[in-house]
Amino acid sequence: METPQRKKVRVGDLLQEKGLITEDQLLQALTEQKKTGKKLGRAITDLGFVREDEMLRTLADYFNYPFIDLSRFRINQQLVLRLPETHARRYRAIALSEERNGLLVGMSDPTDLMAIDDLQRILKTTVYPAFVRESELLTILDAMYRRQEQMATIAGELEGELRGSEFDIDEMALSSDVNDAPVVRLLQSLFEDAVQIKASDIHIEPEENQLRIRLRVDGELQEQVMKERRVASALVSRLKIMSGLDISEKRLPQDGRFNIRVLHKNIDVRLSTMPVQFGESVVMRLLDQSAGILELHKLGMPEALQQRFEYLIHRPHGLVLVTGPTGSGKTTSLYAALSLLNQPEKKIITAEDPIEYRLPRVNQVQVNPKVGLEFATVLRAAVRQDPDIILVGEMRDHETAEIGLRAAMTGHMVLSTLHTNDAVSSVARLLDMGVDRYLVASSLRAIVAQRLVKKLCPHCRQEQQPSAQEMLWLETLETGAGNSSYQAAHGCHHCHNTGYNGRIGVYELLEMTPELVAAMRRDDLQAFSEQAERQSGFRSLALCALDYARAGVTSLDEVFRVSATLDDGGN
Repeated sequence: METPQRKKVRVGDLLQEKGLITEDQLLQALTEQKKTGKKLGRAITDLGFVREDEMLRTLADYFNYPFIDLSRFRINQQLVLRLPETHARRYRAIALSEERNGLLVGMSDPTDLMAIDDLQRILKTTVYPAFVRESELLTILDAMYRRQEQMATIAGELEGELRGSEFDIDEMALSSDVNDAPVVRLLQSLFEDAVQIKASDIHIEPEENQLRIRLRVDGELQEQVMKERRVASALVSRLKIMSGLDISEKRLPQDGRFNIRVLHKNIDVRLSTMPVQFGESVVMRLLDQSAGILELHKLGMPEALQQRFEYLIHRPHGLVLVTGPTGSGKTTSLYAALSLLNQPEKKIITAEDPIEYRLPRVNQVQVNPKVGLEFATVLRAAVRQDPDIILVGEMRDHETAEIGLRAAMTGHMVLSTLHTNDAVSSVARLLDMGVDRYLVASSLRAIVAQRLVKKLCPHCRQEQQPSAQEMLWLETLETGAGNSSYQAAHGCHHCHNTGYNGRIGVYELLEMTPELVAAMRRDDLQAFSEQAERQSGFRSLALCALDYARAGVTSLDEVFRVSATLDDGGN
């Protein structure tokens, strides 16, 4: 790349010369610039005189600099982080690629020659400027830096304060004057980072010489390591205070809950502490109350399956089970079903552990084993409260399953979850729990099994040709599947270079037909399984995932993962 030509130009004069704005519009923009302090180019585009792309391309042609569409550019995070965050934000700049004897740097205003000089001094190399859209640039800076520098700075400040303090850490956490305390600012940054990247959980894990913080995003953990190990104790103490827990008890696990507002969202935080070798480990589940409950049609159920599921849950009585391993989205599906059923003419009672989302008009009961309030206890009381619909968070034992099935047989619609691998194995699981066969035959209406698969990022997914081995596997899954076209993960700033953005459910629905009931009564589970697979409209979890892969929603890797968990009996 040639050494950049250093030119000075008045942006307004150039745009006027090119016929993009009039003299009157330039005067209006200059007035707006004086009033707001914006750059002149930003004032011109904000006033709607010129489209941003048109202005940037005009300037790029004049300066002979490239104009780069960041939405299509693969960002190298290691390269980006060579420029400290404070300077990247100050100069609205991002390192994009290594060039001969220098770096290509995207800037919102490459006409700022002083900024280029400073960037060359900071990066210690020649800077080749490129024009980029400011809005995209700022989005990428948020994604790349993710407040990690900010958290590291605060953690260092807190470590120094702890090292020099004569006070006990717990006393420090209890202090009333904490709004500006480093521990509070560190937690605020941590929660903001988690909410920004849509993390479902935060893990705080103290080790001998460092603190490990990990965020679960789309089912996978991303980590940041801090060398300030002593910070962990202050964080845990502060979180215990926020949750109303005993800060002096460090030998036993504790559970708590609190609510915070982060980035204009109300977040419910479920907290669990556990004593580990070098302190206490904390895991926090984040529940965004502002987002509301997902509607049934947004879960990812195939249309025909969703229609059957809606019909089944609207029936006056019977048991409908939602099954799958931990983290497969069962609770989300049940809340979506309850939201649909939640009408003034229906009495709904739930037994939950814990209550994740608050529903108006629904009588929600928090299970509390410490005082003897088990699922079975709540269920017994619930049937005497004249309910139409009962939700049992989980059928964990024989007693709960039997009471639930009897309630379903005596005129109540019962919804519940079960930890099983697929729909077919759920019946065997109920029988293994010791429930009478006639109860299952009389009350069970349907079983929905589900998993979550990661959705490909729509901005960077790429065509994929299955390998010979993959094609062979696909053909065993479904004839003709090897000849379909598929997409694969690539990675860009929109998806934090993971190639995926969000998750969607894959489902299978098994309805209890007379043939299935007869096979179950005969205790012929082999015939039950064969009959289930022949059921009209039945499509397995693996095939549902394959349908999404064909549609470009997910990747073959995710289809293989779902299939592997089924083959392994992956609970």
